[in-house]
Amino acid sequence: MNCYLGDIMRSEIRTAIIMGTIIAGLVVGLGAYFSTLDQIQDFNAQDMSEIDNSHLKKAPELVGIAGYINTDSQLQEKLKDKVVLYDIWTYSCINCQRTLPYITAWDEKYSDQGLVIIGIHSPEFEFEKDINNVKLAVEKFGIEYPVVLDNDKKTWDAFENRYWPRKYLADDEGYIRYDHIGEGAYDETERIIQELLKERAERMGIKVASAQPLVDIEQYKHGSRTPELYFGYDFAFGRSQIGNPEGFRPGQEVTYTIPDKLHENNFYMEGTWKNLDDRMILTSESGRIILPYFAKEVNIVASGESELEILLDGKMISEQHSGTDVNDGQTIIKESTLYNLVSIEESSSHVLEIQAKSGFEIYTFTFG
Repeated sequence: MNCYLGDIMRSEIRTAIIMGTIIAGLVVGLGAYFSTLDQIQDFNAQDMSEIDNSHLKKAPELVGIAGYINTDSQLQEKLKDKVVLYDIWTYSCINCQRTLPYITAWDEKYSDQGLVIIGIHSPEFEFEKDINNVKLAVEKFGIEYPVVLDNDKKTWDAFENRYWPRKYLADDEGYIRYDHIGEGAYDETERIIQELLKERAERMGIKVASAQPLVDIEQYKHGSRTPELYFGYDFAFGRSQIGNPEGFRPGQEVTYTIPDKLHENNFYMEGTWKNLDDRMILTSESGRIILPYFAKEVNIVASGESELEILLDGKMISEQHSGTDVNDGQTIIKESTLYNLVSIEESSSHVLEIQAKSGFEIYTFTFG
């Protein structure tokens, strides 16, 4: 037998073995399929409490809480037998703010069906630890569900979280069944809320509500945009986008001069500014910030007391392009929060100029 014929025979043998294996697999697979159908029918007839949750993690308890809004320290005890939506947020975060209309609508719609929403307020900046600031934000955004101040991020760590915003959904037995980072997925999230409430109702022997339409809110549409820009030297570490040659100088008051050549996605300072770990403070009588950017919206997180003049592309910003916190080209800074300066329908390149007076404190630029 020559090698060629031997190869043919070995090939035919291999083919026969393979075909036999496939046929056997089909027989086993069909048997498993019909067995699975039986199991599904049995499962549907089971009590919901018999569902296997061994592969799921339980939501951690709320720990290290520095304050309570719309609730009290007995909140943990009130979660028993409830479906719980944990929303990790912070009030000056624009991405968090955009999720709030959905969350408040879900609270209104499902709170009497067994849903409890908890806003876990885990601050990014120091001023967000002040309960009075958080209370103002809660009132501003119409939040009526419980909010807890996770000032030292103990609960944040218990969830092993690293993002704002983030939502976890736990069923009425406390198991985490859904996890979403950032904005979006609102329809998906609400459908899972409905599913978990249905499970709860069946487990408790309560009549299940008929299918309900989803909350109808127009979702913010993102476009290409400049990344977030930080003014605190600690926050900007490894991603510094200050365009002045003087750069960051930790703990110092620096007199900045705007260079002749400007680059998009960099900010440029003029005047004397104190460099702090989380922000810059204007200490001279007046100062400027110039920002070439690409986006639809421009926001700043700011504090102190100051008056700002807002210019766009070298001219006083028009009413058409003014953000919600700009009136007649001016923004009054009096609270520690996020201020919307520019709002344009489509992402495009522009140069923003902020003219400020002494006392202005700026933390970050964010974009939409």
